[in-house]
Amino acid sequence: MDTSASAESQGNTSGPENLVTFVYKARPGDRTEVAVLGTFATLFDPLPLREVLFDGEDTGYRALSFTVPAGQVHTYKFRVGSRFVLDPVNPQRERTGDGRLWSRFFTEGYLQPLILELWELRLLYRLVEQILPFRTAEAENFLRRYYFGLDKAARNSAVPAAFRLDESVGEVNAIDKLLAREEAHRLADYRVCLKQIDRVLRLRNSATDPYEMPASDYIDLYTDMASGGPIAGWDYAAYGNPAFFIALLRRHAVTTAFSHPKYAGNVGAAGWAYLSERYVDPVKRETLFDWPAALERPLGTSDYYR
Repeated sequence: MDTSASAESQGNTSGPENLVTFVYKARPGDRTEVAVLGTFATLFDPLPLREVLFDGEDTGYRALSFTVPAGQVHTYKFRVGSRFVLDPVNPQRERTGDGRLWSRFFTEGYLQPLILELWELRLLYRLVEQILPFRTAEAENFLRRYYFGLDKAARNSAVPAAFRLDESVGEVNAIDKLLAREEAHRLADYRVCLKQIDRVLRLRNSATDPYEMPASDYIDLYTDMASGGPIAGWDYAAYGNPAFFIALLRRHAVTTAFSHPKYAGNVGAAGWAYLSERYVDPVKRETLFDWPAALERPLGTSDYYR
């Protein structure tokens, strides 16, 4: 299945929406009816998929596009004849309260965690601070003395400059979404290593919860993991290469912080705003990273982006 910008299809057409395409592969010529049902529509009303033809010939693929509002998560199954089956090409699964397993998808802008638990997200939040460049001493001072003291309206007016002042641009939320879908094969690395990191931090500073520990504790641990040196308290039988996990986390953090904002890790193009101010032509005093010209409206200025 695929989620993308909306086009003409079945479904809800009010407000921001995604076009969700369900695809099932059968044998060419197989006339068994294939339908999809899920929480994105009337749950017990299966929607039939249509044949996908190429040059007039049946390819075996069956497909249906359906518009779904942005910022939502849904479960679904295929009905093939009289059988109900999970989506074989979508790695996302969810076990409902009755114990049954369903396929799952989410649309753009969904901000709630899908895969990681709260304590795991909090640890990631602190680790990512050691990777991305958004937090500085000056920013922390400004936040403490001024920005957090503003009322809501005043804060909203200061948003265009806030990328320099906040420690996150949404990358931890986006990493959670990566692990739910494209990088699902790496979820085990996160599960094992975050437990190891939690234990090591507690051994080093038993008086403080890991999330509340000072940045120096995270800097020391990050350095130890990246260097590949022995780490007291790390279970090498469970995960033998802490440096590999740091490299994996670095790749995910940078990818999400500087990807298209629709993937949730570059909120309001804050990561790109950082790059546009960081890289400036020293003679012309113009940015070398003119991202709005390459991005669709309303965030960018391009009328041709698709």
